[in-house]
Amino acid sequence: MNVNQSAPPVPPFGQPQPVYPGYHQSSYGGQPGSTAPPAPYGAYNGPVPGYQQTPPQGVSRAPPSSGVPPASTVQAPCGQAAYSQFGQGDVQNGPSSTVQMQRLPGSQPFGSPLAPVVSQPAVLQPYGPPPTSAQVTAQLAGMQIGGAVAPAPPPSGLGYGTPTSLASASGSFPNSGLYGSYSQGQAPPHSQAQGHPGVQPPQRSAPPQASSFTPPASGGPRMPSMAGPLLPGQGFGGPPVSQPNHVSSPPPQALPPGTQMSGPPGPPPPMHSSQQPGYQLQQNGSFGPARGPQPNYGSPYPGAPTFGSQPGPPQPLPPKRLDPDAIPSPQLNELPPQQKTRHRIDPDAIPSPIQVIEDDRNNRGSEPFVTGVRGQVPPLVTTNFLVKDQGNASPRYIRCTSYNIPCTSDMAKQAQVPLAAVIKPLARLPPEEASPYVVDHGESGPLRCNRCKAYMCPFMQFIEGGRRFQCCFCSCINDVPPQYFQHLDHTGKRVDAYDRPELSLGSYEFLATVDYCKNNKFPSPPAFIFMIDVSYNAIRTGLVRLLCEELKSLLDFLPREGGAEESAIRVGFVTYNKVLHFYNVKSSLAQPQMMVVSDVADMFVPLLDGFLVNVNESRAVITSLLDQIPEMFADTRETETVFAPVIQAGMEALKAAECAGKLFVFHTSLPIAEAPGKLKNRDDRKLINTDKEKTLFQPQTGAYQALAKECVTQGCCVDLFLFPNQYVDVATLSVVPQLTGGSVYKYACFQVENDQERFLSDLRRDVQKVVGFDAVMRVRTSTGIRAVDFFGAFYMSNTTDVELAGLDGDKTVTVEFKHDDRLNEESGALLQCALLYTSCAGQRRLRIHNLALNCCTQLADLYRNCETDTLINYMAKFAYRGVLNSPVKTVRDTLITQCAQILACYRKNCASPSSAGQLILPECMKLLPVYLNCVLKSDVLQPGAEVTTDDRAYVRQLVTSMDVAETNVFFYPRLLPLTKSPIESTTEPPAVRASEERLSSGDIYLLENGLNLFLWVGASVQQGVVQSLFNVSSFSQITSGLSVLPVLDNPLSKKVRGLIDSLRAQRSRYMKLIVVKQEDKLEMLFKHFLVEDKSLSGGASYVDFLCHMHKEIRQLLS
Repeated sequence: MNVNQSAPPVPPFGQPQPVYPGYHQSSYGGQPGSTAPPAPYGAYNGPVPGYQQTPPQGVSRAPPSSGVPPASTVQAPCGQAAYSQFGQGDVQNGPSSTVQMQRLPGSQPFGSPLAPVVSQPAVLQPYGPPPTSAQVTAQLAGMQIGGAVAPAPPPSGLGYGTPTSLASASGSFPNSGLYGSYSQGQAPPHSQAQGHPGVQPPQRSAPPQASSFTPPASGGPRMPSMAGPLLPGQGFGGPPVSQPNHVSSPPPQALPPGTQMSGPPGPPPPMHSSQQPGYQLQQNGSFGPARGPQPNYGSPYPGAPTFGSQPGPPQPLPPKRLDPDAIPSPQLNELPPQQKTRHRIDPDAIPSPIQVIEDDRNNRGSEPFVTGVRGQVPPLVTTNFLVKDQGNASPRYIRCTSYNIPCTSDMAKQAQVPLAAVIKPLARLPPEEASPYVVDHGESGPLRCNRCKAYMCPFMQFIEGGRRFQCCFCSCINDVPPQYFQHLDHTGKRVDAYDRPELSLGSYEFLATVDYCKNNKFPSPPAFIFMIDVSYNAIRTGLVRLLCEELKSLLDFLPREGGAEESAIRVGFVTYNKVLHFYNVKSSLAQPQMMVVSDVADMFVPLLDGFLVNVNESRAVITSLLDQIPEMFADTRETETVFAPVIQAGMEALKAAECAGKLFVFHTSLPIAEAPGKLKNRDDRKLINTDKEKTLFQPQTGAYQALAKECVTQGCCVDLFLFPNQYVDVATLSVVPQLTGGSVYKYACFQVENDQERFLSDLRRDVQKVVGFDAVMRVRTSTGIRAVDFFGAFYMSNTTDVELAGLDGDKTVTVEFKHDDRLNEESGALLQCALLYTSCAGQRRLRIHNLALNCCTQLADLYRNCETDTLINYMAKFAYRGVLNSPVKTVRDTLITQCAQILACYRKNCASPSSAGQLILPECMKLLPVYLNCVLKSDVLQPGAEVTTDDRAYVRQLVTSMDVAETNVFFYPRLLPLTKSPIESTTEPPAVRASEERLSSGDIYLLENGLNLFLWVGASVQQGVVQSLFNVSSFSQITSGLSVLPVLDNPLSKKVRGLIDSLRAQRSRYMKLIVVKQEDKLEMLFKHFLVEDKSLSGGASYVDFLCHMHKEIRQLLS
C-alpha cells in the first residue's frame, strides 16, 4: 500500500465516499454491495440438533425504569452509515460513565462468544458441581454469518429458538462484512453474560502454558440464536464493550478498589487504564467478570458472584484455557428480555498483541539479558532491554523460531514448527553495548577446525592439558598451534579464556589475512558512484536540482572507520537519459570535464584517471559539477531512459579501479529506450487471482539476473531510488539491488514540496550507514542439523555460501535448518555464522556469531521455547518467495495449513484433555493466528483494488530482508492514543489494538508500521487540542492529508512532534506523516492498517480468522 503519493484525483478505493448519504458497501453499514469480495471463511456446516435450554444463570439486571433508553435503541440518522456516527464529546467504545451512542465495533461478524482466557491446573480438580453437558454445549455457539436471520421465539418464556441452517462454507456472504449484522443506521445493543457458579476458579501460581477459549464448533452441536421480538429496525447481536486487553495471566495483584470477590483474583488492570477514565476495569475471569459502570447505569454492580473454594497448591505450568460455561457475551443480563440477541465473540476475550507486548516489557524490560545460558528465549523485539554477551550471540544479531529444537526429524515433521534463524550480522547496537572486539592473530590468521573449518569459539573443548582441542561442530580433534597454547585450570578451561573474546563471547571479529582476499592481495578502499537520471521527468519535478544541492554537503559524511579523520571512500558521478555522461573531476582541473558514451549496447568507461576521486582533494571541482548539472539539462526534452547500461557502466568503473563499492542510482521511468535491458509495460490487473499472477512478480527478462551476477563477482552493490509517476516494473528493476544486497526506495508521484524531507532523510541515512563490501557468509551447524534454505537480498552460486556485494546493518539473512541425524539432548545444537567482508576503510575482516540451542525429546519443550515474532518473519518471507512460483491462493492455503498443523499438534500432544469446542493455544504462540492473518491480508497476498503491481513487488522485496522488529510492526501496526496520557509524561503512550472499535472520536491517534505514519483526528476532539496541534480553531479547518505539523510553542505540540521524531528514529526508513480526519476520504487508506478488522479486499477479521483456524484444527484432529 503506497501512501506516499499525493492524493489521487479519484477516491483511493474507487468507491463513493462515506461522507455522502446513502453510501452502501458490503463492509459498512450492513448493506450488501455489488462488488463485495467473497468472504474468505464461510459458515461452519454440520448437522444442528435443536433443543430447549434455560438461559445462563448469574447476576441478572432489570432494565432501568426511567431515564435514557438503552444504547441499542438509539438510532443513527437515516441514510447515513452507522459506523460513522458519533455523539458529541469524547465517545468511548466501551463502558463509559455517561450515556452516549455506541460506536460499532470493528470486527465481529460471528455470533459466538469466546470466553476469557484463564489459567487451569494441569490436573483437573473439580470446584463445585461440574457443568452439565447441556450447559457446555449451549455455550458452543453456531457460526452464524452476519446476515443470517434469527428464528421466531418459542411460544413460552425466554428459551432458545431452533437454529437456522447456514449457507455453504464456500459461498460469498454479502453481509459478512465488518458491520454485517447491523441494519443501516442502527446502533447495536449491549449484552453481558455473568459467570456460572459451577466454574472452576483459575490458578495463578505458575506461568501459564496455554491459552484457550471456546469458539463455535464446526460439526458439533451449535447453539441456536437467542431470539426475542426485535425492536423496529434493530439488527442482531451486540458489540463487545471495550475492556482492558488482558489475555495472559500475570502474577496476582491487588484488584482495583470496589471489586470484591472471594475467589482468586483476576488479572491486574492493564498499564494503559488511563485510556478510559472514570470507570472500574472489568476483570476477565471465568468466575464472572466484576464490572464497572455500564452505559445507562449510574453505579457499579454490587459485586461478582462469590465462590467458597480457595485455589489449591501451585501447579507446574498449567495450560491457560477457557471454560465453555464462562463465556462473557457482552452485557447480556443488562438488557430487557426482548433485546437479548444471539451471542457474539468478545474481542477482549481473545489474545491481545498489546497485552502480550506490555507484559513482556514489564517482566523482562528491567533486567539485562545475559547470554551465558544455552537455549534461553530472549525478550520480545518490542521490549527495550540491554544484552550482556557471555558466550552466545546477542538476539540483536540472531533470533530463532525456537530455542529448543526436536531431537529427531520425525518429531520436527510432527510439530511442523519451522526451525529457522533470522541473522543480522552487522546489526547496529545501542550505545550502552560494546561493538564486537577485533582479534588480530597476526600472520597465522584465526584458528579453525581442520575438518569443518569452523572458527575458534567458546564451545570448543580443550584436551590433553591444552595441547589439542575437539571441535564442537564435527568432533574432529585438532592440534593447538604453539603460539596459541595455554594451560587449563582444574575445570578443564583455559586460564586465559576470559582474556580472549573468541573463548568467552558469542560475537567477535578476526582480522583476516591475505589468504582471505581476492587474488591473494589486500583490497583497496571501496568507492561510491552517484548515477543521476537527467531525463525530462527528473528535471521537471525538481529532483535533479534537489539531489545536486544535497550531495554538496552529504559528501562530508561518508562512512569512516573508527576514529579516522576522513573517509577512505572515493566518489564518482554519472548522468544519463538515453546516453551516459561521465565526469572527470580530477583535483588538478579548473572545471569538470564531461564525456558522453552513446553506444549503450557495448558499454565501456571512457576515463580511468579522474573518475573516482577523494572528496576533500577534489572538492572545488565536485561543487562546480553539482552546480552545473541542473543548468546543463534544464531545457532537456528527452523522456526516454536506459537502465541496464547504467549499472553495467558503474560495475565496469569499479572493475577498472580494482575495488568494491556501491552505485546510487536515481531513476524515474520505465527504461524503454533501445538498449540492453529494455522493458515494456506489462502491467495487467486482470492477472490478479489467476494462475498467471506470479508473472507479475517475476522479472521480464533474464538480462538483469546475469548483470547482477557480474556485479556480485565485482563486489558492486546497487541502491536504487525510484521516482515513478506510473508503472516502472519494480519486479524487474529491483532484481539487481536484490541480488547484490542493496536497497530499493520508491517515491511515487514525487513532488519536492511534499516528499523532499522523506527522500533526503533516506538518502542521508543510506549514504552514511556502515556497509560491509564483497562479503561471503556461511552458517555452520553441529552434527545433526544443517542449513538448507536461505532468504534475503543476496546471491548464491552454490548451496552453502551466501554472497553479498554489500551488506548493511539493516539487512538480515534468514536461514532454515533441517535434521540430517539425531540430536543429543545433553550436547544441544550449535550454530556459527561467519561473515567475511571488506570494511569501509578497505580492511578485510571476519565477523563471527555463535549460538547454542537446547534439544528436546518432548514436544511440550519445543512449544514452550518458540518465538512467534521470528516465526512470522520466516513465514512471511517463505510466502513472499512462494508467490514467484505458485498462485497466490496456493501460498495462502499453505500458510493456513501449516499454522493449523502446528496448533493441532500442540493440542493433541501437549494440552491436557478438554472439550473439542475449546481452542487451546500454546502460551508463547497465542498470537500466531492474529499475526498470520495480518500476513495473509497483506498487499502481496491479498491486494485491494487500489494497490498497484509495483507496490506489491516493492513490498515483496522489502520484506525479504527485514529483521524481526520490522516485520512485527509492519504486519501489526502500532496505534497510539495521544490525548489520554498526561502531557508532561515523556514515555511513549501505551498502544491500543489495531481495530476501528478502539478509536474514539474525542481522541487523536498515531499509527505507524515502519513505512507509513498517520495522525488520525476524531471529529469531536476538543477545540483546545485542535488549536494546540494544528493552530486552527476547529476540526473542519484542519487540512486533510497534511504532511507536517506546525511548530507551536505549547506542551501538546512539543510532545506530539517529539513522539513522531522518536518513532522515525526507531525505523530504518523515514515515515512520511499523513493527517487523516475522521469521515474524510483518506480514512479508507488509514483503515487498511487496522488489521484486526475485516479488510476491504476481503481479508478476514481477527475474530473470523480465529474461528476459521479452530475449524481447521478440529478437522485435523478428527
